[in-house]
Amino acid sequence: MPCPLEVPDGLMFGKWKYEMPNGSPVFIAFRSSTKKNVQYDDVPDYKDRLSLSENYTLSIRNARISDEKRFVCMLVTEDDVSEEPTIVKVFKQPSQPEILHQATLLETEKLQMLGECVSRDSYPEGNVTWYKNGRVLQPVDDVVVINLQKIVDRTTGLFTMTSSLQYMPTKEDVNAKFSCIVTYYGPSGQKTMQSEPLVFDVHYPTEKVTIQVLPQSSNIKEGDNITLKCSGNGNPPPQEFLFYIPGETEGIRSSDTYIMTDVRRNATGEYKCSLIDKSMMDSTTITVHYLDLQLTPSGEVTKQIGEALPVSCTISSSRNATVFWIKDNTRMQTSPSFSSLQYQDAGNYVCETTLQEVEGLRKRQTLKLIVEGKPQIKMTKKTNTNKMSKTIICHVEGFPKPAVQWTVTGSGSIVNKTEETKYVNGKFSSKIVIAPEENVTLTCIAENELERTVTSMNVSAISIPEYDEPEDRSDDNSEKVNDQAKLIVGIVVGLLLVALIAGVVYWLYVKKSKSASKHVDKDLGNIEENKKLEENNHKSET
Repeated sequence: MPCPLEVPDGLMFGKWKYEMPNGSPVFIAFRSSTKKNVQYDDVPDYKDRLSLSENYTLSIRNARISDEKRFVCMLVTEDDVSEEPTIVKVFKQPSQPEILHQATLLETEKLQMLGECVSRDSYPEGNVTWYKNGRVLQPVDDVVVINLQKIVDRTTGLFTMTSSLQYMPTKEDVNAKFSCIVTYYGPSGQKTMQSEPLVFDVHYPTEKVTIQVLPQSSNIKEGDNITLKCSGNGNPPPQEFLFYIPGETEGIRSSDTYIMTDVRRNATGEYKCSLIDKSMMDSTTITVHYLDLQLTPSGEVTKQIGEALPVSCTISSSRNATVFWIKDNTRMQTSPSFSSLQYQDAGNYVCETTLQEVEGLRKRQTLKLIVEGKPQIKMTKKTNTNKMSKTIICHVEGFPKPAVQWTVTGSGSIVNKTEETKYVNGKFSSKIVIAPEENVTLTCIAENELERTVTSMNVSAISIPEYDEPEDRSDDNSEKVNDQAKLIVGIVVGLLLVALIAGVVYWLYVKKSKSASKHVDKDLGNIEENKKLEENNHKSET
């Protein structure tokens, strides 16, 4: 503390004193200007703490609260005594405030002690303010109650400030940050210091119950597993609920989840959950999609050729289903219908249906259709272009596939080769190439599990010309030719009936003979071949 007085001429000595609260002085330091010596008074509070310089500046080490006094500098001459006071103020920064006795949790609608904000060793005394999310908490009756206490240490003279906060929280206080700030004074003015912020676990009751279906999909199908999850928006959330299942009158007590495995279509309906006290409830509707397919007939079915077979594929589903047919791994354009079964109708049929909106919901049934038939034979013959051999073909139909055997009756027949075509739709051909030196009879034998069929054909020697039969000739074509011949004969007879009866009769006889020679029965051969065979037989007997 510099002496506020200007050192006068003729100064004898200078002194420092302080004033007691009652105004009486206490001298603490003396310095002579002539002898240059310094003396310190025996004052216990300032022992070994004082230092007085030549310009009468007084220094006090280890400042204390008790040093806050009115000190006076005295300069004495022979003629005068001058005095000038210095007021000393002492400051002590408090410790950082901290919140003690913190609440473990806060419950809504309940006034409770949140904590105490404590700041120690302050001088002069400070003040404490509570904050929430950076805003000052103002006292509100029965909602925000603040109590501030300031205690001074009689030994040190320092203050400890303690501020308690009673608080009634709401749901909005979840994650709110509470803190306190101490305001104190220093040599440069007012200052503040803040505590570490705290976040409290706020408990509040459930106000709403929600039910969920897991997995969260609207496309639940038969066989799926379903988990019902019930939740409340309270903190802490409820741990138990009542689940109400369609068809059950009483709720089922469970944790927050209820699991249903391998659900069926009868599980479709409204599901509910509530708190244990039934005070709150929520509901949801579940639709279990299903798909049924009934194929009639199904499995392996064996029918005879020409028979009718009604086939139906009936669908029952929770939504419109897509139905399609597959035959032998190829998708069909229309549904199969069999009024007269043919060999080509045999195969593996699949009726398949899907619900496109529901992943994985697909059904299929199969029909393995077997069309059986006794062997049917048609024989044809033709002379090969080289005029050196003839080809005899046995056209065979039947299922199971008939085994074919050939027999040749007659001498001098050379069989060059035999071969079969591919068996398709119950049909195939067995072909034999021969070069007969004489008339022969060829027999085709076709046999399967159902029957044995035998058909024969007469074949002339290779040297004898004959009319070849086309491979595709049929009985129907033969009948048409005969009908046309009869019609021609009738017309001619009508025109020549009067004048040329005898000539017409003769002419008709010739015409019919030629027509008969042209049309050879498939099983017996032609007339010329029969005559040749008879002649050969007669010669053999002779």
